Amino acid sequence: MARQKGIIKLKGTIGDITFYKSKDGYIAREKGGIDASRIATDPAFQRTRENGSEFGRAGKAGKVLRLALRSVLINSADSKMVSRLTTQMVKVIQADVTSARGLRNVIDGEAELLSGFDFNINGKLGTILYAPYTATIDRLTGDLTINIAPFVPINMIAAPSGTTHYKIISAGAEIDFEAETFTSSNTETALLPWNTVLTAAIQHTNPITPASIKPLFLALGIEFYQEINGQMYPLKSGASNPLSLVQVSGV
Repeated sequence: MARQKGIIKLKGTIGDITFYKSKDGYIAREKGGIDASRIATDPAFQRTRENGSEFGRAGKAGKVLRLALRSVLINSADSKMVSRLTTQMVKVIQADVTSARGLRNVIDGEAELLSGFDFNINGKLGTILYAPYTATIDRLTGDLTINIAPFVPINMIAAPSGTTHYKIISAGAEIDFEAETFTSSNTETALLPWNTVLTAAIQHTNPITPASIKPLFLALGIEFYQEINGQMYPLKSGASNPLSLVQVSGV
């Protein structure tokens, strides 16, 4: 693979060279590889087919999780988040010790391996929010809860330059990875000033189906704003907003 240089950028195929645009710029690479029909049928590629099946399953699972959390994720994700999440989902699937290779899945894997996943690598929750909090999943009631004790914002939130206000966001999700469906809810505070005044206690309760037997996910994040002439504007288009899975409960 080579990076295209020069004024004219090419797209398409010339001979055995394919030209295309990616997130890394304009790329040129030589056509090649093994015929797809051989990979699909040749016994020598059994492991390749198994790995491909599980990778595809991981991609679908990541997509369902992203959709379930879209209300809070839309302003809190980096450009590589999808690939990072898929990689972590592969680890979840590989932790399945009951299914045959190639048939391993999220349900029989270890969904808890997703706990602590940061959707924005440029703004990790653990390096921005220092106020102590508790994250609780109650399967019986279906309540996914965040509790944050009173804190001084300027001391306990490492806000990016230009911040005047912020809000705490959270979401709970119940996901059926086999059916690719979900139930979710989200909560957010009002816009709060980033100052030296002690806040009130914050509690978010995100209800889902009581007594669920599906994997449950609880996410916590912050959105930053700047006040200009009485108007609130998202700071840096959300580039520094953290969002993390703070509690995960598998089946």
